[in-house]
Amino acid sequence: MMHHTFLLQTRWDGGRNAVGTLQAERLSTQISIPPEMDGPGIGTNPDEMLLGAAATCYIISLAAMLERTGIAANLNMQSEGIVDVTNGVFTYKQIIHNLTIQLADSTEKNKVMAERLALKAESTCMISKAIRGNVEVLVQLTIA
Repeated sequence: MMHHTFLLQTRWDGGRNAVGTLQAERLSTQISIPPEMDGPGIGTNPDEMLLGAAATCYIISLAAMLERTGIAANLNMQSEGIVDVTNGVFTYKQIIHNLTIQLADSTEKNKVMAERLALKAESTCMISKAIRGNVEVLVQLTIA
C-alpha cells in the first residue's frame, strides 16, 4: 500500500480577528476569518479552502475520466459553498458545482458519456468522499 503525505504549517498570533499564515509546498497565503463572519477578510479562510479543495478535486477527476475515454473537452466551473448559521453555530451545508462542458465533438454518444462521467467524478473524487455525509455536493451540468 502506498501513502502520500502532504504537509502544511500555520501560524496565528493573536485573537479571533488576527491574521495568520498558511504555508505548504505549493501554497503560501494569509488566513483570517471572512467578513461574512465578522472577520477581517484578509487572505483566504477555511470556507474558501474547503470549497477550493472540493472544486479542484472534482474538476481534475472529471478531466482525467474524460481523457481516459477519449473525449476532448474544455471544462468551466463556478462553485458555491453554503454555510448555515443557526443559533450562532456555523455549519458547512452544501457545495454546488455549476459546470459547463464544452465538447470538441458533440455527438450524442459523447454527450451521454460526458454527463455520466460528470456525475461519477463527483462520487469518486477523494475530497467529495471525505466530506460525504457532512456536506451535500451537487452538480448542475450544462453540456455544449
